[in-house]
Amino acid sequence: MPQHKTSKRLSLILISDSTGATVQNASRAAICRFSGLDVAEQLFCFIREAAEIDALFDRPARDADLVLFTVADPELRAAILARTQALGIPAIGLIDPLVEQLADMLDQQPEARPGQQYTVDQTHIDRVKSVDFAISNDDGRVGNALAESDVILTGVSRTSKTPTCIYLGYQGIKASNVPLIPHHPEPDGLIDAIEAGIPVVGLIASASRLAQLRQTRLKSLGSTDHEAYSNRAEIEEELIEAQLFFQKYRIPVIDVTRRSIEETAATIRNMLRDRHA
Repeated sequence: MPQHKTSKRLSLILISDSTGATVQNASRAAICRFSGLDVAEQLFCFIREAAEIDALFDRPARDADLVLFTVADPELRAAILARTQALGIPAIGLIDPLVEQLADMLDQQPEARPGQQYTVDQTHIDRVKSVDFAISNDDGRVGNALAESDVILTGVSRTSKTPTCIYLGYQGIKASNVPLIPHHPEPDGLIDAIEAGIPVVGLIASASRLAQLRQTRLKSLGSTDHEAYSNRAEIEEELIEAQLFFQKYRIPVIDVTRRSIEETAATIRNMLRDRHA
């Protein structure tokens, strides 16, 4: 008789003295590497007082399997560890080992200010400007601004040009995009940018993937009048035309068929780094 795989239930408590984004993202990055887990996750953010820790472990966290936390105040951290040890619950301060290592290397004590990573500084302002730049220059909307780009993405429709540009913007990179429209002349602004030495990256995807995405797009718009747009044979012709364009201008290409936006953005960042090395 075949044995059925049973899932293991994990009760997880996340504690943060700020928004909780760091501890939540780190825990999920680790948990996704294990299959068969049924995770019950509770996030407690903006915890700033030891009394809040006491209240938390008097009820909701008392039966947790694991506690993960990111807090800056040493007294608050000590309170968490004291309560978890008393209850026999494993607890991990996710950024503590890194902070301690940096303190030793720099011979400097860390500041105990919660949410310090969200302080508005020039880097944050630059990122906001980069996101605004990506939105303003979507689909070649402002052709004369291409020369101000750190990178230009180009490709046929539904190759994730826009979301990738916006994601790069969050990383402080001014990215714009120019669509390649089938059976249309090469975009003048894009050619000028290439000749001016602006980095350009081509994005492609498989014809079957693009057909699926375009069909979904047309359904969401309630449109049935653009059969060629989602026709696989037509898409294959578009891709051949795009590949010839990339080859002509020696544009590096990324196949985004099986890539997340984050992976595509990381590859582009590596390209830009290598270009300036």
